[in-house]
Amino acid sequence: MHIRSSRPAVVCALAGAAVALAGCQQYQSRPLDPASHEAAWRERLPSDESVRAFAERLDDPGSPRAFDPSDGLSLAEGEVVALVFNPDLRLARLRAGVATATSEHAGRWDDPQFSINVLRITESVSNPWVITPGLAFTIPISGRLDAEKARADAATRAALDRVAEEEWRTRRDVRLAWLEWSAARLRIDEQQALLDSMESLVSSTARLAEAGEMLRTEATLFSLEQAQRTYELVRMRGQAEEAEHRLRRLLGLAPEAPLDLTPTLAIEVGAEAGSEADLTSRSLLLAHLRQEYEVAEQTLRREIRKQYPDLTIGPLFETDEGQSRIGFLGGFPIPILNANRQGIAEADAQRELARAAYETEYERIVGAIAVTSARARSLTRERTAITTEMAPLVDRQLADATRLIELGESGGLILLESLVRAHATKLHLIDVRLDEAKARAELAHLLGPKPRAPNPEADPSIPAVGGEVKP
Repeated sequence: MHIRSSRPAVVCALAGAAVALAGCQQYQSRPLDPASHEAAWRERLPSDESVRAFAERLDDPGSPRAFDPSDGLSLAEGEVVALVFNPDLRLARLRAGVATATSEHAGRWDDPQFSINVLRITESVSNPWVITPGLAFTIPISGRLDAEKARADAATRAALDRVAEEEWRTRRDVRLAWLEWSAARLRIDEQQALLDSMESLVSSTARLAEAGEMLRTEATLFSLEQAQRTYELVRMRGQAEEAEHRLRRLLGLAPEAPLDLTPTLAIEVGAEAGSEADLTSRSLLLAHLRQEYEVAEQTLRREIRKQYPDLTIGPLFETDEGQSRIGFLGGFPIPILNANRQGIAEADAQRELARAAYETEYERIVGAIAVTSARARSLTRERTAITTEMAPLVDRQLADATRLIELGESGGLILLESLVRAHATKLHLIDVRLDEAKARAELAHLLGPKPRAPNPEADPSIPAVGGEVKP
């Protein structure tokens, strides 16, 4: 075989392949380490430096001005902890990282394609080898790469908007869980106060029964009521413990992590949405859906650009029976049979779906705001009626019944009924305050974050409702 004349081409081809392979990334294994993750998770504390640093950078009217969990973790401080440690937010940010990585490398030209054809002439000739190496480049004249880049950028913005929406939803969930836990704690305090009051009454009514000044059956009712309320206290403590663990899960803290929570049933809501523009500019869910519609727009644009051909061109070298030839190769597809009709039709249908998703969600939010506002106003009126009308009557009745017992007059059953009614009224007031606070928390979630005043010193990388916290 005589192929000396073709060796330079082969050597160049092999050298080019070696250079291309040298530029490829190498795989590195990174196995899971559950033990290390568990140890780090159990060591998390609200006072961690990562939380403090995030609280200082957070430019949000609803965040605490001074983050100091040493005197007890408030609701506003708990929201900051959840923004840093919540496991669902960690996944949402990592998904946004995937979209960002896609956007950073979208719109690149296709790698050139090297090809080589080697033929051997079967007849007896001095140089029986025919070698044809070629290098093809795809010239994106269709505009497809620009469309892909625009679509990837829109998808990244949609992913970041989704993170902001998830952060706002997480804050809503933390508020609701905090309110449930706070109400459970207040019920325990009220139940314990009732039992403390009944402790002396059970002893005094027992003495009155021994002295014949009260029927023993009436005195026994106090003991029965005390026992029943003791059992209820056990159940309430179990409910409070369960509510605290749900709250810890939202905060991203281990069940045994030291945590001093401050109960509250107060939720502030910003100004009502005065116009359609207010809602569309404040709602993070609508912002996310608007960006999803932009992704659908750019997807349709990309699919339409795909039907136009890209040019393939490149140099061509051939060695035939010792003679060398130099030329070029070129080609482009003819869009007359396929023309990406399926991709265009699917993208057009997805755009209509994205439009309907935004429009129907706007209708749902407006309706939900009306329902939630009405519920909040109704509960406010009910709470006012209890505190101004019902509670004073119950307190007066309890005071009169207690005075009768102190004077040694009959009235044991009246006193017991008065205690039960006063206790029931206080528990009902806690429930009403809880429902009112939950309605206000839901209303705040539907309205979206409060508008911020421009702050030139704020970190632009930290949005109003959270920020991109590295997991």
